[in-house]
Amino acid sequence: MDQTVRNIMAPRGGAPAAAMPRCISAALTHVGKVRRINEDACLDRADLGLWAVADGVGGAHAGDRASGLIVEALDKIVPPTTAIGFLGQVRDSLHAVNQALRLEARTLNGKTIASTIVALLFFGTHYACAWAGDSRLYLLRNGRLRQITRDHSEVQELVDAGRITPEEARYHPRGNLITRAVGAHDDLVLEMVQDQLRPDDMFLLCSDGLTKPLDDASIEQIMQGRQPEEATRALVQAALDAGAPDNVTVVAVKVLAVPEAHV
Repeated sequence: MDQTVRNIMAPRGGAPAAAMPRCISAALTHVGKVRRINEDACLDRADLGLWAVADGVGGAHAGDRASGLIVEALDKIVPPTTAIGFLGQVRDSLHAVNQALRLEARTLNGKTIASTIVALLFFGTHYACAWAGDSRLYLLRNGRLRQITRDHSEVQELVDAGRITPEEARYHPRGNLITRAVGAHDDLVLEMVQDQLRPDDMFLLCSDGLTKPLDDASIEQIMQGRQPEEATRALVQAALDAGAPDNVTVVAVKVLAVPEAHV
């Protein structure tokens, strides 16, 4: 079984304890039941307050290399001292990988080497998310699951235009065509959001290997009442039970306590 599991209590050195919310997290990746190679990669750095999921673009050359380079770059980020500096490190790392992948692609007769990215950052009383592609971030708060990210895909554009429903989008034949990815274009355009953290918040980062076979209602039901390690195992198993035609990667992060805001 191709998988990784981590469960870390933060803080564990690095950023000052006063700036770090306390959390537990776990990550799990699986090749699925159809693919021979796992082109997904994930990062679980609760000591930094940084988590990520990258999904090598299906059908592209060396998708596993692209996702691996992204995670390697983010794993080298130094402990942050400011929220702005932290987000800047993540952004700069992703832009550097984008440039490296574009240069490498030119040696392969223009073949694309690319990957989606969704990254979650904690600092102080807030979280931020940066993403490109259709890997997602969800938030389970007060028992309700909400999708934080918006897919960068052709199918999502059809949903936004009212031409298909979200349910139809899950089975659309062009569902794998994304409009943004690290390495896909010379200029990487990341979307970002930020908001406040609350105790007991549970975040889920995942590749589309989870969200294609499972709808949001099923994901919400599986996450209810589970801690991160149990939740990641249950979600991956549910995707496998549903056939898992793609690689499946999930990262779950639960907030235990949020530091008091300083004014």
